Amino acid sequence: MTDTTAGGRTRNTENDNDGPETAGTRRTQATRRGGGDPAARGRTTIADGVVEKIAGMAARDVVGVHAMGSGLSRTFGAVRDRVPGGSKAVTRGVKVEVGEVQTALDLEIVVDYGVSISDVARAVRENVIAAVERMTGLEVVEVNIAVSDVKLPDEEDEEPESRLQ
Repeated sequence: MTDTTAGGRTRNTENDNDGPETAGTRRTQATRRGGGDPAARGRTTIADGVVEKIAGMAARDVVGVHAMGSGLSRTFGAVRDRVPGGSKAVTRGVKVEVGEVQTALDLEIVVDYGVSISDVARAVRENVIAAVERMTGLEVVEVNIAVSDVKLPDEEDEEPESRLQ
């Protein structure tokens, strides 16, 4: 700290130096601007689409999940995927509601024939909850899973054949 003497000079009272303050004796005191934890300053919002993408990727990672979404949405998605500039629909079959601290998800899946549907649903639920909570910090309050179809071994995928070679 510095004090001003009667002659207008400043002196450093922290190190008891009675002489004038010079560049060598000057001390700076670090101040925290704004105070408080930096993480608590401001607000973070997470869009529904972000949670949908995380959940879609996590659900697809589970063995036994053949596809996401209903037959109609998969057909439209397959056409969209083949259009130049179109992107893969990672969010197909995923609907979310995102609040400030919680989220709820609805998933529509197609399972492979021969797998235990209850085991696949449990694994999807666990994987989605873990991924969403880890990546967003939101509490997942529910994951509803609707199994809309079973992919049989001899069935062809519903994706149309590309005419381009």
